[in-house]
Amino acid sequence: QVQLVESGGGLVQPGGSLRLSCAASGSIPSIGFMGWYRQAPGNQRELVASVTSAGSTHYADSVKGRFTISRDNAKNTLYLEMNSLKPEDTAVYYCYWGGWGQGTQVTVSS
Repeated sequence: QVQLVESGGGLVQPGGSLRLSCAASGSIPSIGFMGWYRQAPGNQRELVASVTSAGSTHYADSVKGRFTISRDNAKNTLYLEMNSLKPEDTAVYYCYWGGWGQGTQVTVSS
């Protein structure tokens, strides 16, 4: 079983940046799909960005050009670089990598 710990969330002003990290330990899948999801109050959890073990990436239309997903295999860590943040990006962000992390809150507000 994989254990995932997200970090890097917080309060940021519109236009600002944050980098989320997801550190994996335990039985880490070596192949497959890794992704970042988010869930705002009253909304369903949605896929924000994903990357496969082959390196293919996918982004939701709402974040294309602003968010970048990456992974560091040596550190078993998945990242989400978020730039030009908007109030509508406010949500709890969850990492998926063979299992779910606990989530990290991102709030974009002036």
